[in-house]
Amino acid sequence: MTYTLEWYDEPRAFLDRAGAWLDADPVVTTVVGSVAVRAVEDDEAGRPVGDHPRWWVVAADERGEVVGVAMRTAPFAPHPLYALPMPDVAARELGRALRARGEAITAVNGALPAVELVATELAAGTGTVRVHEGMRLHVVDDLAALVEPDRPGRARLATAADEEVAFAWFTAFHHDAAVQAGRDPAGETEVFEGGEVQARVESGRVWLWEDADGVPVSLVAHNPSAGGVVRIGPVFTPPEQRGRGWAGALTAHVTRRILEDGDLACLFTDVDNPVSNHVYAAIGYRAVVDMANLVIEPPN
Repeated sequence: MTYTLEWYDEPRAFLDRAGAWLDADPVVTTVVGSVAVRAVEDDEAGRPVGDHPRWWVVAADERGEVVGVAMRTAPFAPHPLYALPMPDVAARELGRALRARGEAITAVNGALPAVELVATELAAGTGTVRVHEGMRLHVVDDLAALVEPDRPGRARLATAADEEVAFAWFTAFHHDAAVQAGRDPAGETEVFEGGEVQARVESGRVWLWEDADGVPVSLVAHNPSAGGVVRIGPVFTPPEQRGRGWAGALTAHVTRRILEDGDLACLFTDVDNPVSNHVYAAIGYRAVVDMANLVIEPPN
């Protein structure tokens, strides 16, 4: 079997081609689906793209049927590639094609074994592949499975007045998650460009939990619905407020709203972060699949 790679710079054209394939397994494909939907929204609203790679690729078989997809859209360095499940031969071909394109890719995230095969081809003769972070995808698909903790305070949508604190908490999320997982947090801060946090607040996709005194103590954001699935993230509670159940209560609240709107709710955790894995299991999330974030390092 041979495969053809089709490259797309426009998210709408990509979704027209690959949307049915994404919708066939919308939980596993949630990242690519939600990112593409958000990119369409940004384009239609005239928001700037930013100075970073933004493309999608479809792997098709000899009959022209989609068998896998990948994308490179992350606005933060090192702008990792994200790959979904695809045949081994197609994954290797993608890695070779990216080398031929001269793409300076040093990180590959997504579904195993595809990401490992792509990364191995990218690293051929120039470096080695290392697992930087193991990721686990969780889902809640039934309101009966949801457990909502009783905590003082209330959930509310973030407003324009909250954008400064929301931006700070978005930015701190990856650093603090690395610390909780026992990894070196150096380089773990994600840079948000093009008004992403502002756009999420304006679209009603950022929630805050206020304590009994009306002070924001936790944040939960989510992505747009894609294929009937809404992906939650990031979830952040500042260090001085942790251990009080705010994140669990707010995540459960947002999850309920997603389910009541007719979507499934999913989220990712770091497999080495015992805090987040415990919190989400306690409110009813169940693990679906493990993925990986890989880095390509130069030879010693």
